[in-house]
Amino acid sequence: MGAGHAHKLYRHGHSPVHALPPHTKLAAVFAFVVVVVATPREAMWAFGLYALLLAGVAAAARVPARFVLGRLLIEIPFVAFALLMPFVVPGEQTQVLGVPLSVPGLWGAWNVLAKGTLGVAASVLLAATTELRALLLGLQRLKLPPMLVQIASFMIRYGDVITDEMRRMSIARRSRGFEASGIRHWGVLAKSAGALFIRSYERGERVHLAMVSRGYTGAMPVIDEATATPAQWRHAAALPAAALIVCLLGWTL
Repeated sequence: MGAGHAHKLYRHGHSPVHALPPHTKLAAVFAFVVVVVATPREAMWAFGLYALLLAGVAAAARVPARFVLGRLLIEIPFVAFALLMPFVVPGEQTQVLGVPLSVPGLWGAWNVLAKGTLGVAASVLLAATTELRALLLGLQRLKLPPMLVQIASFMIRYGDVITDEMRRMSIARRSRGFEASGIRHWGVLAKSAGALFIRSYERGERVHLAMVSRGYTGAMPVIDEATATPAQWRHAAALPAAALIVCLLGWTL
């Protein structure tokens, strides 16, 4: 079930974190993110401790800091949004290097950056230590609706196929002397997008017919059953449990 190849975010290894069953890691990351989001933004020290907890997980998984930091670039759009908040959010004003900034906006920007970065970092570590196929098995084990699991499985499996199709179409356009250089070429790009959609739809129809002819009845067969021992659940729960203690301290101090 799922893609049979490793994705770009996955880092092959034999660490204790890699060895944990996928559904335990999924549950641990989800609980960790919930705790982080529930932490009051004023408890700035708590977010530093969360970062240390994730650094400990990365060390246990033998995932280099450069690997994690490089993947954090995906949150750049959210960073840009957060940087605008001190300028657009109404409320009390303060001066920073002579620039008037909104105090509620500064707190909001900090809230988005701190919690968003920690959530993305936790997701990066999950992806770095768990293959896509195992993640899908973990979602199934956690009783996610089967249809959603199958949609995710096909999206992962055929994402590269659609990307390759786009690349071939781009090469075909360039080989005929086409170079998109302005608004007048948007029509050609729109037609290419339409053609890509039609090809993808037709491919999906063919794949579905092939699956039905081979006995597909709406559910993919499960070859490997993901199971976890109580000890493995305890190991996975260490991260959200430690984060919960920090969160409770953040509310009481």
